[in-house]
Amino acid sequence: MDLAELVTDRTPAGIAATLARLIRSGEIAADERMPTVRDVAAQLRVSPGTVSGAWHALAEAGLVRTRGRAGTFVLSQRSTWLPPRYRDLAAGDQVPYRIDLSSGTPDPQLLPPLGVAFARLARRTQGATTSSYLGPALIAPLERRLRADWPFVPEALTVVDGAMDGLSRVLELRVSLGSRVAVENPSFPPFYDLLDHLGAQTLGVDVDEHGMRPDGLARVLDDGPGVVLLQPRAHNPTGASLTAARAAELADVLRRHPRGRDVLVVEDDHSGSICQAPDVSLGTHLPGQVVHVRSFSKSHGPDLRIAAMSAPADLMRDVVARRMLGPGWTSRMLQEVLLELLTDSTVRESVAQARNAYALRQREVSRAVRATGAELRAGDGINMWLPVTDERAATVHLAALGIRCAPGAPFTTSVTSTTSTPKPPGGHLRISLGQVRHGYEEVGTALGVAAQQR
Repeated sequence: MDLAELVTDRTPAGIAATLARLIRSGEIAADERMPTVRDVAAQLRVSPGTVSGAWHALAEAGLVRTRGRAGTFVLSQRSTWLPPRYRDLAAGDQVPYRIDLSSGTPDPQLLPPLGVAFARLARRTQGATTSSYLGPALIAPLERRLRADWPFVPEALTVVDGAMDGLSRVLELRVSLGSRVAVENPSFPPFYDLLDHLGAQTLGVDVDEHGMRPDGLARVLDDGPGVVLLQPRAHNPTGASLTAARAAELADVLRRHPRGRDVLVVEDDHSGSICQAPDVSLGTHLPGQVVHVRSFSKSHGPDLRIAAMSAPADLMRDVVARRMLGPGWTSRMLQEVLLELLTDSTVRESVAQARNAYALRQREVSRAVRATGAELRAGDGINMWLPVTDERAATVHLAALGIRCAPGAPFTTSVTSTTSTPKPPGGHLRISLGQVRHGYEEVGTALGVAAQQR
């Protein structure tokens, strides 16, 4: 394809517009590898920076995805409403599978029943609980309950419409074009999508069985990130949880670095009460420097769309003020429902049973994988990170057995810190145990054999 003839406007916007038309018309097919930035720059006689700007615009529009050294690829347009990495995870949804290990959602059978909480709310109120549009965003009884169970003494608390709502509100206030953000590598794909959307540079920090590595964090701090984004429990995709000792080490790295006092730590505690590990936070060691978000989606129900968030008081004021220009506040009726769920002894027991059930699935599936000679460490929550010899071969093998899993590539970033940790050459699969209610031996054996496919 001769781009020199097709592209008449050789600005970043003009190049992106021409390529977008070609992609949407099908002249550039889905999954096709785009030419390199250098090659396009040479064809059009423009700078590589101009082409990089066009590539960024295409990625933000959900038309292409950069996969590190592998290059930039055209995305399927079947699910254009999904951000790019979400779209990668959704690929293949139209194919029926016998066992789905890809979804990342909790087991519906392990969620507590909501009927009692809604019934109690209905008896207490005949309609709206809001007497003013300018009232507090967080109802007082729920705030007291959250404070009693928070991992550190928070300066300010609010509730938001799910963890990603809270995280995006904070990042939109603290991150702009050209900002640098340190994030675990691997990590939750929408984090990368959000940072790409904001124009930030992602600095990946390796994780081990205890979470983000202190040596990797120390190295990327030299590059000047303004935010460190991490998952303290049930890290998605690896299932790792921070220990109290690791949290103290990470906080010490930030305290000792000349720029560390200016870094905002943002923690996504997405799995909350279904985790075996206690709620550990760097906020214990870094007062006034940590945002901690606790979601209730995995433990109490994704469709509640509610999470609690603490933040430094000045930042929280900005978050609450910005939400007043959008949703205003999170439904106070849903806040009342959440309060019922957090205080009801039957619901608390149901959540404890779910926590134990996920721990059993982790143990049994990882044991069956290891019995095949493959490696897999049991994690926390619902996710596991399976090292494989060849990602595509493993995925194809499992698909032939009617098993779907998530490829590892969308969970990784190509911009990483340098560590001595050996990298398995073949990649990984993210395994979610939300739908694995039985047959642990069968699932684990299939995964172990798939991991060794070439």
